[in-house]
Amino acid sequence: MLPTATRPEEVQGNRMRIIVIAAYLLAVSLFTVPAQADEVALAEGAPGVYLVNEGDTLWGIANVFLRDPWRWQDLWEINPQLDNPHLIFPGDQLYLVYVDGQPRLRVRRGQESRTVKLTPKMRVEPLDSAIPVIPLEEIGAWLAQHRIVDPLDMNTAPYVVAGDKRHLLSSAGDRLYARGQFPEGETGYGIYRSSQVFVDPLTEEILGYEAQDIGSARMLGSHEGNVSQMEVTRVTEEVRNGDRLLPNESRRIAASFQPHAAEDDIEGLMIAVDSGVSQIGTLDIVAINRGEREGMSSGQVMAIYQTGEVVHDPVLRENIQMPDSRAGLLVVFRTFEKMSYGIVLKSSRPLAVMDRVGNP
Repeated sequence: MLPTATRPEEVQGNRMRIIVIAAYLLAVSLFTVPAQADEVALAEGAPGVYLVNEGDTLWGIANVFLRDPWRWQDLWEINPQLDNPHLIFPGDQLYLVYVDGQPRLRVRRGQESRTVKLTPKMRVEPLDSAIPVIPLEEIGAWLAQHRIVDPLDMNTAPYVVAGDKRHLLSSAGDRLYARGQFPEGETGYGIYRSSQVFVDPLTEEILGYEAQDIGSARMLGSHEGNVSQMEVTRVTEEVRNGDRLLPNESRRIAASFQPHAAEDDIEGLMIAVDSGVSQIGTLDIVAINRGEREGMSSGQVMAIYQTGEVVHDPVLRENIQMPDSRAGLLVVFRTFEKMSYGIVLKSSRPLAVMDRVGNP
């Protein structure tokens, strides 16, 4: 007879606990930033005690306690009474204490998490399968369909000149002919089509072309001059003559992705939203007119500010500009030389294209 701990329902319960642990550890790796000298500011209405529920995330809990949720590490304090204070479970209680006048967070174990069940063997789920703090799986799928390319690179890239049997359109499994100079050793290519040009609204500088993902192709052995034969392996829509071919690139968000505040003062504008409309909400992906040359980096947290309204002063009888007001928060997840992409994590009011972003 098997011990109680090895029954299927017990193993499943332990497996789910491991997933919760993995989710928390991933959360710590994503949202841990160096401690800062200034005081930690609690969120308005922060509770004295919080009961951890199934499905909670570090980002969500941090928003409950902190005005600046990326400063979670500044609030967390190691509890010497616990063997491993970095693991929290549904049913645990998080409570605030004050050390030297500064708020610190400790954990009181719930009844369920105090029960330890031993099993002869347990399979630990990898961190990649845990529920992430922010929707990394949505960002990953989005990255596969979007790519910013320098105008020169896009205009000089090889292009589809003809389909098999002179078809104007090609689909998966078809062969096509591409013309241009291909890099040595590259066999896999993405098929792209220019969808929009990003222009800086302040300087009118071209920041890059957004290349729309059309599909993928692999190089075949047949070459004649600068014309190469390729096989279409994947399509999101039918391939057209004139579509460009670019070498495949790895665009996976690394596990070391850590939101942080910028060291330098950087200001920019949200110049576009992925939906193509002007209104922006939580979890929308936006384009920013600042890139690596201005010091932007992956994981950088930025506040979103709305431009103050122009109002009429009835006393002095003149129009005056009201101060900008903070209206949201985003984190940058992909940077290019001249621009970046970010995802809106929170908003206190409706946001719009051309709202300003800056250090939080």
